[in-house]
This record gives sequence, structure tokens and C-alpha cells, in this order.
Amino acid sequence: MPSLPVRLGLFYSAIFIGLGASAPYIPIWFAERGLSGAQIGLILSAPMMARMITAPAIGVWADSFALRRTPLILMGAVAAACYVLLAAPFGFLWWFVVWFVAASALSTVSPLTDVIALARARRDGFNYGWPRGIGSAAYILANVAAGALVTRGSPDLVLIWIIVSAGLAAVSARVLLPPDPVREEGGRASLAERLAGLRGLLRDGGFMLAVVSVGLIQSAHAFYYGFSALAWKQQGIPETLTGVLWGFGVAVEIGFLWFMEPWRRRVGPRRLLVLGGFAAVVRWAALGLSPPLWLLFPIQALHALSFCATFMASLQIVERLSTPDNASAAQTINSAFSGGLLIGLATLASGALFDAVGAYGYFAMALMSALGLAGAFRLYGVRRLDG
Repeated sequence: MPSLPVRLGLFYSAIFIGLGASAPYIPIWFAERGLSGAQIGLILSAPMMARMITAPAIGVWADSFALRRTPLILMGAVAAACYVLLAAPFGFLWWFVVWFVAASALSTVSPLTDVIALARARRDGFNYGWPRGIGSAAYILANVAAGALVTRGSPDLVLIWIIVSAGLAAVSARVLLPPDPVREEGGRASLAERLAGLRGLLRDGGFMLAVVSVGLIQSAHAFYYGFSALAWKQQGIPETLTGVLWGFGVAVEIGFLWFMEPWRRRVGPRRLLVLGGFAAVVRWAALGLSPPLWLLFPIQALHALSFCATFMASLQIVERLSTPDNASAAQTINSAFSGGLLIGLATLASGALFDAVGAYGYFAMALMSALGLAGAFRLYGVRRLDG
């Protein structure tokens, strides 16, 4: 049996090989079935917008089990079953509901895995970034491989890919994840205890300041995710280089995860979040000026801070501001702000911004990041983060 960091990395890979295929290419599958761009956008954005409700609810449910891996097994199985049902030709409403359930389940698997990985990294003394970086590498490979399949074959291959990957995630959760208990003292938390933990988080000013600040910085990536390819195309940068620029950003992210752990520990999560927010302001303001191609590569290198440093800081801050009994709810709330409501709203706004002002829309993302940065500075007043 491989070491625990390797097993965790393999499990993250099982998650991200599905996401790496579905994120760019499932819209093509829906379009092949005659859906309009507006319908596809509604199907894809609805689970994001609803994560403010679904993610905490799933987090509370996940803490009802004796072992942390049990809900991950179940959610992988639910997602796989829903992807199978997606193949039924029952039209828009059917696809909307089935995709909503699958995406809501699968989007919480990663933050719930983070709970296990962070606790084990602290207890066993390994770098959390190693397994998480393996997952990021799998995401890139899935982008490339699924793209080749779509180019040479039918979009149905994407659906088959994500069905298999979700099933693999379910099986891998049982085989690769350790049987860590939800409660150190054993047993299961009652519903009243779990709801009390959730209420405590929502009433915690320091916790909410942290997740909103992180959410603003992370959600400011919305314009980049949705419209960087179009903005660069308007500048005359060929589409082949768009993939290179995106891949370079993710490669730098992986390097940050794998090799910067000693530095991250010295810096600490609050300063790491400040650096992430500052890098995001610089990155989006620079892209708003439509810089030349040679300058895009150092700007893309800022992804290591604007995304990855912010992500790593958020995990550590949320872990410190929660308890083992509400850790699942805490990380899913954090994920819901970063990958749910705020980025959903920012994505909707980005479309109108791009139509109106083109690449200047990045300046709105710089302002959004600046608000998150201001919140990061305010976290220096939260004493529980001292030390």
C-alpha cells in the first residue's frame, strides 16, 4: 500500500480528472443536444449559485457519519449515477435537475477531502501541497486528454469520461482514504450538535470575515476564467497560446504547492492571504492594460499567489477558526463563498463587462480583489489567529 500522501494524491486525482474534463467540455455535450447558450449557462451556474445553501447542508450531513470518508463514497456514487441519468434524452428540465444534483454532490468532495488531508498533514508531518498538487497535475492532463477525445471523436466520450471518473472517486474514497473518525472521542454527533456548530460558524465574525475576504479574492478570477481567451484573441494572440498561458499558470501553482511549504510556514496564513490579495490586484490591473505577449508569462506566474496562496491561506485560517466537530461545515462554507455565490455573481457580471468594455473588465476584478485584501488586513485583529 502506498504512503498516505500518495494515496491522498491519487484520490485528489480521481476527483480532478473528472472536473478537468467536464469544466471545459460538458458545454459542448449540451450544445450537441440542441441547448442554447443561455440554457447551458443556466444549467452550469445554478449549482454554483445554490452552494451557499447546499454546501453547508452537505457539510452538516457529512458530520453525521462515524468516518469522514463515508460521505465521500456516497457522493461519488450519487454523482456517477446522475451522470448516467444525464444520458436520458428527456430535455432541458431533466438535464438541469440531474446536473444540479451531480454538481452539488461532487463540488463538496474536494473541501471535505481537505479536512482529512489537513488534519493528517499536521498530525503526520507531511506537506499538504504534495497530494493537492498531484490533483492539479491530473486536472491539466484531463484538460489535454479530453480535448483530444472531443476533437477526434464524439462529445459523448466526455460524458463517459465523467461517469467513469465519478465512479472511480467513489471506489477510491473507500480504498485510498484513511478511516479517520469525525469525532476524536468516537460515535456520531446529533443533529442538534451539528446545527449548533453551523450556527456558531455563521455567528462568528472572525470566521465570516475570513471566508468573505477569501471569496472576494478567489471570485475575482471569474473574468479570467470566462473571458481571457476572448480578450487575448482580440489582442491578436492565437488561441493555441491561450492553452499554453493557462497551462503555465497551473504549472506554477503546482510548483508552489510542492516546493514552497517551508516558506509558507514561515510566512503564516494571514500574511499569505495578504500576499494573495495583493498579487490578485496587480494581476488583474495589469491584464486590464492588455500587455504584450512576453509580459503575459510573468503575469500568469502570479497565479501561484492570486489563486494558490489565497487557497492555502484559506484552508489554514478556516481550520484554525473551526473545531473538529464543525470542520466539515467550515470548509464547505469556505468553498461555497469562493466557488459558489460570489463567483457566480462575478461570472454573470463579467459577461456584461466584456461586452461593454472588453479587457478593461479586469479592472472590476482588481477592485473586487482590493476589497478582499482590505478584509485580509482586518484579520490581524482576530486574536485566535495569533501564533
